[in-house]
Amino acid sequence: MWRFCLRMQPILLVAALTVVTKPAQVLAQERSTGETTTSEAEGYFTEPRAIAKGIDFAVRTMGGGDGDRKDGFYPETGAMITGAGWISAGPGYRHRLFDDRAIVDVSAAYSWRGYKAAQARFELPNLIRSRLAVGTQYRWQDLTQVDYFGEGTESLESNRSEYRLRSHNVVGYGRLQPVRWLSLQARTGWLYSPELLSPVGHFKRGFPSTLEMFPGDMAVTRGDQPNYLHGNLSVVADTRDHRSHPVRGGVYRAEWATYNDRDGGLFSFRRTELEAAHFVPLSSDRIVFALRGWGVVTDTDPGRTIPFYLLPSLGGHNTLRGFNDYRFHDRNMLVVNAETRVAIFTHMDGAVFIDAGNVAARARDLNLDRTSYGIGLRMHSSRATFARFDVARSREGWQIVFRLNDPLRLSRLSVRTAAAPFVP
Repeated sequence: MWRFCLRMQPILLVAALTVVTKPAQVLAQERSTGETTTSEAEGYFTEPRAIAKGIDFAVRTMGGGDGDRKDGFYPETGAMITGAGWISAGPGYRHRLFDDRAIVDVSAAYSWRGYKAAQARFELPNLIRSRLAVGTQYRWQDLTQVDYFGEGTESLESNRSEYRLRSHNVVGYGRLQPVRWLSLQARTGWLYSPELLSPVGHFKRGFPSTLEMFPGDMAVTRGDQPNYLHGNLSVVADTRDHRSHPVRGGVYRAEWATYNDRDGGLFSFRRTELEAAHFVPLSSDRIVFALRGWGVVTDTDPGRTIPFYLLPSLGGHNTLRGFNDYRFHDRNMLVVNAETRVAIFTHMDGAVFIDAGNVAARARDLNLDRTSYGIGLRMHSSRATFARFDVARSREGWQIVFRLNDPLRLSRLSVRTAAAPFVP
């Protein structure tokens, strides 16, 4: 218990510093986002016009947040998984049909490291007085340089390897929303025989192939991967004021999933996830304290195992920011993030954060022994985060992170297809 308390000291320090910060009088500024008029807290300093103009351009181009994407063409910037490189983008097209009774959405994207992804979705969003949505989605992806360091919390940084994963996945899903803040979701789908290959693509970093570094791994030994019939049920409670740039409220998710190996059953397993994030405004929204936790537990029948690309993993921009992407893999995972954000300008926040977590073969052995900390910047409108820049430190050195989303977003809220590989 004392060891756990010592590990939690940095997180508690961040919270304490936030609470004792003296509030200052804040003026509310009304600003139009193109869709609606919202209130924004001014920063502590006068904002340069270049920042305001850049945010206006982002709102017009990418939408104002909270899922208010307009019909027509749009830039697809969120299709890629962790590790795809600094930049990924491509075209997307969205159109409503039959007097807003159906949505067709197609997009494709290409990344800095040669990752490729494409998806097509058809959804009926307004059934039962807009409380029920049902749909189907197909996703293809070719991920050229995914990191793998081996299994377990004691895996060596020097054993870093890369693999290429190609997959096709089709799902059917439904979402019931009895009240505004609560949704019940279900999906089932078919993950067609993922392909494990040696890494390719742009800006290769020279790490060996996972197929050569870990030849005794069960998934590598098997060669051709199985087809998976997968399904999940989840419950989500969401009281945030905005999804992409929350200032107050929280979001809480519980999910139960199963992956059924249809070619012999060796890789069949079950997964349970609990995830939550809460946001507390201080100093009239100029200072916001954010706390997020995520736990994953997997289970198999005797004699069965989990392929390494579907094991829970930890590390990178959304979990332990001071470690490499996918740094730790094992059957169970736990992570806690604490962050304090201070409004420097109206559309730019400074942030100080700490991350703590670990993986373990048994759920009862989970702890928060792997930690990182750092500072960052957040570019945002009143409702959406458009870019962030973090510098993080861990026992394995420094990491620089640049992404086009909020760092504490819940990882699975917008994912409909199977998470292959498991993305932290």
